[in-house]
Amino acid sequence: MTTYEQEAEQRWGHTTAFRESRRRAASYDDDDWARLKDEAGAIEARLAELMAAGEPAAGPAATAAAEAHRAHLSTWFYDCSTDLHRSLADLYVEDERFAAHYDAIAPGLAHYVRAAIHANADQRS
Repeated sequence: MTTYEQEAEQRWGHTTAFRESRRRAASYDDDDWARLKDEAGAIEARLAELMAAGEPAAGPAATAAAEAHRAHLSTWFYDCSTDLHRSLADLYVEDERFAAHYDAIAPGLAHYVRAAIHANADQRS
């Protein structure tokens, strides 16, 4: 088990979402992982395109992309409520590893994604 996996289990191992994610992921083959990564990459690229185009994070295009992100998590890992999605968005900015992932795609993307996810959650709550 990697250090990251140990940390995740320690932080979230008691949650239903963590257990469901682990259960689902255990059944994925290489093709599933490739499809999952392609889908996630397309969503992230769309968010980066919107940010670069100056689309507001609270606008309809960005919130639709944020909703696609939430649906992706729900499809592949666990039922991702808007509240859980909002918490994840905060983590994308607060945890330097997540922030680095998004900001490597486009500088400032972690904050844009967080804002889009929060706006989407606000609209759906």
